[in-house]
Amino acid sequence: MWIEEFKQNAIYRLRESNRMNEISLENITEEELWKRPNENSNSIGNLLLHLCGNIRQYAISSLGEQPDTRARDEEFAAQNGQSKHELMKRLIDTVDQAISIIQDASEKQLLRKRKVQGFEFSGIGVVIHVVEHYSYHTGQIAFWVKLLKDRSLGFYDSMDLNTKNED
Repeated sequence: MWIEEFKQNAIYRLRESNRMNEISLENITEEELWKRPNENSNSIGNLLLHLCGNIRQYAISSLGEQPDTRARDEEFAAQNGQSKHELMKRLIDTVDQAISIIQDASEKQLLRKRKVQGFEFSGIGVVIHVVEHYSYHTGQIAFWVKLLKDRSLGFYDSMDLNTKNED
């Protein structure tokens, strides 16, 4: 059934972003976690808090039909506090909750329209948003780490990415 295929691909992408963020965090210090490139940018710590808030609001609260307790401004205001390990654990726990909700979502839940953060999405739209938003910020985190460390993060070192497509 197409719904199961959709769910499994979304879950795969969420887990890939977890994997990439874990690799990125292994390459920075605790001080670099909260470093901001400039006044108008966020630290990696802010981005991790933001991802937790966004995934919770969209997947857990909206699709999972739980109360919306997000305090979005606090995600960007933080300048220190949690360690790399604490933030990554929090993010993985949040993603695991979202995955459970996505796996258990019925066709009715995936098709039902709902308002989230002022936007109107079906459950499918919510899942797409969570995946693309997580991927977007994962790319920002990787880019910031590469700027800080001037090194490849080797996300796909074990694969030949020059392999041609097959039918």
